[in-house]
Amino acid sequence: MKIVSRAAALSALLAGSLMLQGCLVGAVVGTTAAVVGTGVKATGAVVGAGVDAVTTSDEETKARREREQRDWEREQRRCEQRQREGKRC
Repeated sequence: MKIVSRAAALSALLAGSLMLQGCLVGAVVGTTAAVVGTGVKATGAVVGAGVDAVTTSDEETKARREREQRDWEREQRRCEQRQREGKRC
């Protein structure tokens, strides 16, 4: 009688664990998919920011050229002023 109850308990435990195994696998797969999806979004954002940091837009290029032109003109005016004062540039 004791052997039969142990066998019944063992079979119930085994059946329960098999049923829970499906839930556990589903939970692990769902969690993994969520983590991987978040990682892909973060990676995409990082790559996008890296591309933006490396590339220069036409507007940025124009602004940089204008700034360099103003700096060059300022230096030329200083040089002319020094030459009028009899100094070297």
